[in-house]
Amino acid sequence: MEYVQERVTTLHDLGGPQPAAPVDRAAVVVPMTEREYGSLAAERVLSSLERVDPAHVVVPLRASDERVATFADWLDGYDLPLTVVWCDGPRVERLLSDAGLDGGRGKGRDVWLALGVALAGDEEYVVFHDADTKTYDRSYVPRLLFPLARGHAFSKGYYARVENRRLYGRLFRLFFAPLVRALADDHDERVLDYLAAFRYALAGEFAVTRDLALHLRMQRSWGLEVGTLGDAFANAGFEGSAQVDLGAYEHDHRAVSGPTGLSDMSRQVGAALFTVIEEHGVAPDYETLPERYRETARQYVRAYGTDAAFNGLDYPVDEERSQVDQYAEAIVRPVGDARLPAWADAPIEPAGVRDRAVADLREVRE
Repeated sequence: MEYVQERVTTLHDLGGPQPAAPVDRAAVVVPMTEREYGSLAAERVLSSLERVDPAHVVVPLRASDERVATFADWLDGYDLPLTVVWCDGPRVERLLSDAGLDGGRGKGRDVWLALGVALAGDEEYVVFHDADTKTYDRSYVPRLLFPLARGHAFSKGYYARVENRRLYGRLFRLFFAPLVRALADDHDERVLDYLAAFRYALAGEFAVTRDLALHLRMQRSWGLEVGTLGDAFANAGFEGSAQVDLGAYEHDHRAVSGPTGLSDMSRQVGAALFTVIEEHGVAPDYETLPERYRETARQYVRAYGTDAAFNGLDYPVDEERSQVDQYAEAIVRPVGDARLPAWADAPIEPAGVRDRAVADLREVRE
């Protein structure tokens, strides 16, 4: 337990806070895929939200034609003001295609669609979090909203990833954090200070005011969290940002290799990071950066090994070093910018997404 402040306002869990917050003026976005259907983690999230009683819950759902109706029926079993956005619905897809917004699919695209549906309402705040959280607590939404009610525009969750006597959060602590440190050693730019100020920059739990929500450009896939930080820096800055301790946190782990593994995610997170920092004046030397990253990451591995030993945790140092070498391959110059536009500038209206999503789901359930 500690109470150190960072460059952004840092709210600590010093005794299980249950702060009063404007949940009745907030929409909560919880992205799901078919693997969340009936899972214990998703059930915990949804049943906890019933007790939170937000104004609106939006579930962007990536599911096949055969599964979407059954999934929606299961979601309807919860006592929530719920809107399901079938991200693969034909009307929604046609709307995007006609507007020139079709392309890569992923978590970011799903969340962007759900954000449009949330903005079609009149809620003042939007909270985002994942559905695979095994330790989800009803305090998460009010904790994330609390700094917004006190004048901040952006609020990010943070937590320690310690499970089964091991340190997790590998993509953040072995890739993102040392990469940002290596960049900051060579570039004195405020955007790097901002990114480094967040204790868990890749956390999927964050909250924004309606005004900031209108100005978020979202990566289509796993770079979502980094891209969001870039727009938060541009529109809220240090003074308008906060991070909130969410306490104990456990959720699903991914393998390093494979099409949805951490190695693949590192390439998308890296591309998002480089897009953000280049936009704010950082010009990395992509030829020398991989080796400088490796040197910095190895220092992190030594530090985490000492921390793990201090706490009596298992620490597979060879595995950690191997991951560093794999992540180094993700350090390449970004090609193009596939971010979806901010809703303030989008060629379609939020209400158009909402109406088509409702019609798509109604048709598939008939």
